[in-house]
Amino acid sequence: MVNAAFWAGKRVFVTGHTGFKGSWLCLWLSAMGARVSGYALAPSTQPNLFEAAAVAQGLAQHTLGDIRDLAALRHAMAEAAPEIVLHLAAQPLVPRSYEDPLETWSSNVMGTAQVLEAVRLQPGVRAVLVVSSDKCYENQEWAWGYRESDPMGGHDPYSASKGCTELVVASYRRAFLAGQGIALGSARAGNVIGGGDWTPTRLVPDVLAAFAAGRPVTLRQPGAIRPWQHVLDPLRGYLVLAQKLYQEGAPWAEGWNFGPAPSDARTVAWVVEQLARAWGPDAAWAVESGERPHEAHTLKLDCSQAHSRLGWQPRWSAASALQHTLDWYRAWQAGADMRQHSLAQIIEFESAA
Repeated sequence: MVNAAFWAGKRVFVTGHTGFKGSWLCLWLSAMGARVSGYALAPSTQPNLFEAAAVAQGLAQHTLGDIRDLAALRHAMAEAAPEIVLHLAAQPLVPRSYEDPLETWSSNVMGTAQVLEAVRLQPGVRAVLVVSSDKCYENQEWAWGYRESDPMGGHDPYSASKGCTELVVASYRRAFLAGQGIALGSARAGNVIGGGDWTPTRLVPDVLAAFAAGRPVTLRQPGAIRPWQHVLDPLRGYLVLAQKLYQEGAPWAEGWNFGPAPSDARTVAWVVEQLARAWGPDAAWAVESGERPHEAHTLKLDCSQAHSRLGWQPRWSAASALQHTLDWYRAWQAGADMRQHSLAQIIEFESAA
């Protein structure tokens, strides 16, 4: 369980707080009474979860800025005086990494280095968690899940940048932060879904937008297998791990996988068919024609370490995650108070066995 009493009153600095995953995380932290300061670029889509769920209402500090601007980042961090830093800011999309590889490398690799440098120079930080990706591993198209000890790699610029991010994390841990008594861990999760994601080229937002417009969904790789999970599942892992990093330090300062049960590593086509069945008879999909950039076909995570050492297990199956995601979008379309709806989903999730 996430310990709400632990987080109450904690000074937490979150990069990427205006993004999809960052917004859900800040809602959860604020609900537990944490003093949350956010640093990020403005939301990249319209609409977006940050505004739809009024995330800024629960923040102690909301700063728009680029993690590659070290002076601005250090100023915001000094004002926040954090005890815990959660680094989520990144360029998160494989297709966009082909369009602008240099932005991807600079954001994900040098951006992470800038955050860790700011931490190194900021007194009072005790724990840091860098959110990476399941795509950090050298993908061999194995049928089994990748373990934390497997080699880093990556074919596309996004995946390679995440492998490099992990190397930056390991270097800062060994060369600087461990000696300063700062526990630095990394978290690797994959294809998260949930309400409030309008990011182009992501499966669920694209599917629901196409269904709403009455046109077929065009799929790049319907047979691709991904570890689908609701966004709250890995977030719970991040929070539990951050607690351990703060309380016990070095034994927990390493890389961690947070993925779904093996049975929830499903094809893209399975996800679309589930959504189409829930949407109604007018929903349809087709395969994109023409040449497409390389993307991994099979990707799974071995989460044995999180299961055995942290006691972390996914709570919502892929089917349940899709249903809660669809419920969120339907509530939004009906004009509901999405801050309250989102907080209610967090409560429901926390109470699930």
